[in-house]
Amino acid sequence: MPTSAAPATRTPDTKTTTYGDVLRTAYVLRLLTGAVVGHLPVAMAPLAILLAVRAAGGSMQQAGLLAATYGLTAAIGQPLWGRMLDRRGHLLTLTLTVTVSTAAFAALAGMNSVTSPVTAAAITALAGLFTPPLEAALRVLWPAVVPRPEQQRAALALDACAQEVVFIAGPLLVLALDAASGSGLVMGATTFLGLFGTVWFATARPSREHRPAPTTRADWLGPLRAPGPRILAAALLGAGVAIGALSVTALALAERHHTPALSTLIPAALAVGSLTGGLLYGRRTWPGSPAGHLLGAATGLFVGLLPTLTVSGPSGAVFSALLPGVFLAPLLVACFASLDHLAPRGTLGEASAWLIACLGLGQAAGTALAGAAGDGGPLGPAAVAVTGAAFASLVLAVTRRRLAQHAHTPAPATTAEASGRECVRAR
Repeated sequence: MPTSAAPATRTPDTKTTTYGDVLRTAYVLRLLTGAVVGHLPVAMAPLAILLAVRAAGGSMQQAGLLAATYGLTAAIGQPLWGRMLDRRGHLLTLTLTVTVSTAAFAALAGMNSVTSPVTAAAITALAGLFTPPLEAALRVLWPAVVPRPEQQRAALALDACAQEVVFIAGPLLVLALDAASGSGLVMGATTFLGLFGTVWFATARPSREHRPAPTTRADWLGPLRAPGPRILAAALLGAGVAIGALSVTALALAERHHTPALSTLIPAALAVGSLTGGLLYGRRTWPGSPAGHLLGAATGLFVGLLPTLTVSGPSGAVFSALLPGVFLAPLLVACFASLDHLAPRGTLGEASAWLIACLGLGQAAGTALAGAAGDGGPLGPAAVAVTGAAFASLVLAVTRRRLAQHAHTPAPATTAEASGRECVRAR
């Protein structure tokens, strides 16, 4: 994160920076709002697709396949657009992706996916593949908008917590709109919110005037050719497995205790814990190395999930999801913050997108594995969740020294960072 020498991370300012200070910085609130609103379709679309297919008389199998198609292609597309961010800048990348995704969602809203399943699958894949890379785009802009290390730590924490809000508010918004006017309005709202949020983000001055730093042409692996990003991607893959499996665990517990609300209360408790942990982690400078922070957060996620193997009652099930959540957002913040020192120069957008993609792919794999292990009750899915977190912790424990060895000193301000700072000064 820092663009100055390492000792700057211990200046007295680290004790006085607050979230209010960061939010009052020029463009921060607009960029965060645009990223959150524009990212809502990722949380809304799977449920919106399920409702639309069922409302048209389709089977649960077809609905599930379409929703899975969207989630899978959304994860696959992010590294592609992350590379485009690094090479072509924000405006072209975001304009292209939001145009195609908006058109695809509009087509889905106006068609019967049951009578045209192949066409619906193709359009759904297109909508997912062209998901605008708002998280990666925002990650690239932070060094320009909030240049001090302690500000960036707070900004990354706010960013991680904002994404938790997306996955809480998105499904609730879908259910409210569906209850009010049916699945047609849900798909229309998904289309509009994705377009509005992305345009609001892309037309902000730092995003509009972002210019990628000159870089040499990378091989097809991009930033994953470097050991550091590969390690972080593997760790987030394991964390994603844990998150995806926990959703199935919640459903299994809801069925065992005949309490349907548990299927939403447990993921909500995880999100509340993550919001809390992210805000606590980002508000101050913590002792230790970045590699130590990564290992500590991953180990906390693993240990926090262990009670899910023995939980007995509904209230205990909800409470057991709070503790692992406390360590989830700090793990994400530490991963993305470490990219400044681990990703090859000029690849920050693509490296961020790879981490996002691996987290999403891990969630999909965790859901599938936990579903296969869920016939015997919640113990099987809970074991998958614990195993995923254990894998993340093991990866970071084994590679801790290697992460420190491959960290490089951040480069001087890039063209993008310099132009972004000029935007802030002009304000």
